[in-house]
Amino acid sequence: MAVDKIITEWQKGLFKPVYWLEGEEEYFIDKVISYAEHQLLPENEASFNLSIFYGRDASWADIINVCRRYPMFAEKQVVLLKEGQQMRDIEKLEPYIENPLSSTIFVVSYKNKKVDGRTKFAKLLKEKGVLVSTKKIYDNQLPEWIQELVQSKSLSISARGVALLADHIGNDLTRIENEIEKISVNLGRRKSITEDDIEEFVGVSKEFNVFELQSALARKDLAKAIRIIQYFEANPKAAPIQLILPSLYGFFSKVFMVFGANTTDEKAIATAIGVNPFFSKDYIQAAKTYNYQQVENALLLLHNYNLKSIGVNNIGTEDASLLKEMAIKIMNSD
Repeated sequence: MAVDKIITEWQKGLFKPVYWLEGEEEYFIDKVISYAEHQLLPENEASFNLSIFYGRDASWADIINVCRRYPMFAEKQVVLLKEGQQMRDIEKLEPYIENPLSSTIFVVSYKNKKVDGRTKFAKLLKEKGVLVSTKKIYDNQLPEWIQELVQSKSLSISARGVALLADHIGNDLTRIENEIEKISVNLGRRKSITEDDIEEFVGVSKEFNVFELQSALARKDLAKAIRIIQYFEANPKAAPIQLILPSLYGFFSKVFMVFGANTTDEKAIATAIGVNPFFSKDYIQAAKTYNYQQVENALLLLHNYNLKSIGVNNIGTEDASLLKEMAIKIMNSD
């Protein structure tokens, strides 16, 4: 059961007695916890029937005692255990999970860890309640996720705008949502997020960004690539080298995959390499500009310059100089 389905069922008044939210992606876990804390109970009921525990300080006995208590002047009470991964003896909650109270909604966040699915504890969680294991969103899933998030706010955004956010922020979902919220507040009556909005309110230049750098490399436009790198040099926070190199490596990795797609159809190539069809042109262009051996060499160069960026075989060379040197070598490789 996905987290959105949990919230949808709550909105319909459908509840399970126990919700266990675990795994890598804190954004989804925090989303459910926040809804449970702020939306499940009316304000006048929450003062009596909302209990919050924190794993580091919580006693399993205290949690069970509160969970077994009946709500005051209400049909339901909500008990939250935040940061459950920090709680010692958390498995001692098992007797309550085996026989939970139907009038209690017990929600546990268990971040960056998972219970062993073979244990009785895990089996009870699935039998008596809801167990959700969250995973990080892969880079190729991020554009679609951003589009869906924007649409959920009754807004629209161009594919290029999505790329700017994805390339600049990466898969920090909480930050992406915060930035989109900040933009939406400043839109006024408009319902469409433009590249200008992203530039103004998020601080991502629509002309000088990683997306444009990879486009320049795809076309062997050295002059444009150098201008973008010089912008990064003058604005270090715009695109640190630790962000640029993985993005470029991902780009050339997908260009490498174009050679194995065995088709010239743009939509088929987009599907084969796992990108939005809007962006397939850059990958196809790069596959025409560079041959198989040159793309392989570009990947090797990116790996080597990633090592140099952390000081391996490099004594004090500035990041911008590394990027310029690397761009020239990629474009002039045989």
